[in-house]
Amino acid sequence: MAIDYSKEVRQERVKQRMVYESGNEMAAYAAHQIDYHIMGYFPISPSTEVAQHLDLMKTEGKHGIRLVPSDGEHSSAGICYGASTGGGRVFNATSAQGYLYMLEQMPVQSGTRFPMVLNLVCRSVSGPLNIHGDHSDLYFALNTGWPILMCRDPQAVYDMNLMALKLAEDPEVRLPVMVAYDGYFTSHQKRRVQTFEDRADVMAFVGEKSPEGFANALDRENPITIGPYMNEPDYMNNRYQMSQAMYRAEAVFERISAEYTELTGREYPVLDQYRMDDAEVAVFVMNSASESIKDVVDELRAKGIKAGSIAPNLIRPFPQRQIAEALKHVRAITVGDRADSCGAHGGNMLNEVKAALFTHGNRDIQVMGRVYGLGGKEFRAEDGRHFFDLAIEAAARNEVAVPFDFYGHTPGDPLQSPKRLLKPLNFDDLKTGLITVTPNPETGKLAVKIPPLRSLTKKPKRLAPGHGACPGCGIFSGLELFFKGIEGDIVTLFHTGCAMVTTTGYPHSSHKATYLHNLFQNGAATLSGLVEMFWERKRRGEFEAFGLQEDFTFVMVTGDGGMDIGMGPAIGAALRGHRMIIVEYDNEGYMNTGAQLSYSTPLGHRTSTSGVGQAQQGKSFHHKDTAQIMAATNIPYVFTGSEAYPQDLVKKAAKAHWYAQNVGLVYGKILIACPLNWLSPDDQGANIVDAAVSSNFFPLYEVEQGITTITYNPEEKNKKVPVTDWLKRMGKTRHLLKPENEAALQDFEREVELRWNRLKAKHEHPDL
Repeated sequence: MAIDYSKEVRQERVKQRMVYESGNEMAAYAAHQIDYHIMGYFPISPSTEVAQHLDLMKTEGKHGIRLVPSDGEHSSAGICYGASTGGGRVFNATSAQGYLYMLEQMPVQSGTRFPMVLNLVCRSVSGPLNIHGDHSDLYFALNTGWPILMCRDPQAVYDMNLMALKLAEDPEVRLPVMVAYDGYFTSHQKRRVQTFEDRADVMAFVGEKSPEGFANALDRENPITIGPYMNEPDYMNNRYQMSQAMYRAEAVFERISAEYTELTGREYPVLDQYRMDDAEVAVFVMNSASESIKDVVDELRAKGIKAGSIAPNLIRPFPQRQIAEALKHVRAITVGDRADSCGAHGGNMLNEVKAALFTHGNRDIQVMGRVYGLGGKEFRAEDGRHFFDLAIEAAARNEVAVPFDFYGHTPGDPLQSPKRLLKPLNFDDLKTGLITVTPNPETGKLAVKIPPLRSLTKKPKRLAPGHGACPGCGIFSGLELFFKGIEGDIVTLFHTGCAMVTTTGYPHSSHKATYLHNLFQNGAATLSGLVEMFWERKRRGEFEAFGLQEDFTFVMVTGDGGMDIGMGPAIGAALRGHRMIIVEYDNEGYMNTGAQLSYSTPLGHRTSTSGVGQAQQGKSFHHKDTAQIMAATNIPYVFTGSEAYPQDLVKKAAKAHWYAQNVGLVYGKILIACPLNWLSPDDQGANIVDAAVSSNFFPLYEVEQGITTITYNPEEKNKKVPVTDWLKRMGKTRHLLKPENEAALQDFEREVELRWNRLKAKHEHPDL
């Protein structure tokens, strides 16, 4: 029997159509209908899909948004802020650590009153690392001066994105606005969604462009100063004016929401109330959980219990008055927080609900709070029943037994504590004596002797089998080959990326040596701190009691774009000269978040944010040469390597080990295969990276004490192959071989040749 969807909404005044999409898709869909001027973005799960969907639509010519891929979320926030000062419309999406990395930019945007829309796809904040949904990032946003709209489902994501821009640009508000929805619940959940059928109706609702009269940086007739230094009382007045604008946003939102209801039939009051007219017990939860709780309300009502639920559609400004009014007859309420406010005796929403009741004179109600659903833990009907049971018990006793607690955690069991399954690596096995490194006092370079590689096969692997890498992944074959050249104990720090997430999953770990993880952008600084602690404790003699005779080799492993967002701290560590190794596995993209472009992605290569279609043909700019950038910091040793040339890589690892022990920081870059995202056969990784070397795209060389030496020259070996021999081996690049992409191919070939010729010149002239 056909379902009559028309009964689910009030009569609308605009043409609408039904789609079946996720929350991320609807955020992108709304953005493309508005046709924003600029989106500065950086990939982070689970918000990455928003940019991916917009890029896909861009390849098909469906919008004109200028998508600007940044080198990190801090930069993306700066891109968006700069763009917003130019008088156009700006859009972005992020999550968790990405939002926290943006955080210092958020009050600047609101304090200078430049509108934009940011989608926060809510996710757990590290540490430990967790990429699933809760509200711990959202709660950091509460004090930034941005109005915050909440979305319980994909329909609300679409609707709120349209209303958010209109709210941001309203002259009474003129603030950047955030749209928040739950990561991996709402973001990836497919639902039926009604959208405006005609873009003209969207623009009629939001307005064709930003309101006239807003000062902007591109007005020749009105030059302005943006973000001046400000003392009191001006700073105090600025904060007051922004505060007043925030409070006005509530009434403006109500006006916009009423207009939207008239157009679409969908209602978004400031406070969503379900069966609250005569409710005696209630539960307060937000976003996706607020839909689940309604089924529990219906079950309790069927049993004669007067239950109800409330959920805000707006939490900044916080709807104090409406909450106090909604709860005026309620005897007890449980407030659920999907994040803790550590040390505050309750989550943010619990304490704000209490403040609302206290402020508006409703002090007889029993209020308790529970932190739930952290790290993506699902909120089910039985959890909702538990929240109501707490309220029912408090109402019956007229007191709250436990005002605040966590819900859903499990007590520890000593019998289930993590146990060591592998013994620590034997130092004698790690220091084989088969590799010798001898400094040459005349040349200042190192002479390295390595045995036949089969002699090193007995050397233990640094990583245990059983990690979760994809078939054919080149990360671990490349890293293990590199580690063969390092004698003795190592301590590794891994940036976030495929190598990190596939080797650690609590309570298990594939790492046999000590391993650390820190945020994507800050690994080099973190490891440099550990390095300095080691040498300082050694200087003070604190290791003598342990009989520690040999030094550690400290290695930071980065990749998956880590030398984009992490480049600044890496350069800082290099300039300071810490005795450590940075080794980058280059898979030419952000593979751990879904194969988005990174700055190491070459020109024309297809990724999920550099699509191939009628309007664009892959990445539009050339790749970053991180080895040359790091060489410019004057560190003692820089190298490139490939598992296709194992002797070369092991020799370079031995040199890296010596320099990191005795001189300072070393940087190495290893090209590794990613069959899943390169769209190549699982068993062809070594052949593909070999072709990259033989075509001179990825030359093998070293920069030792400032002198460049090419360690493998395919031209001298008569093994040079055309760049096209490499490109044709991967699905992500075959489109470059088509006649219509001849210009892009020639541009890429010229760049490869130019970089190779420069390298040869440096090889031939030591002073370069």
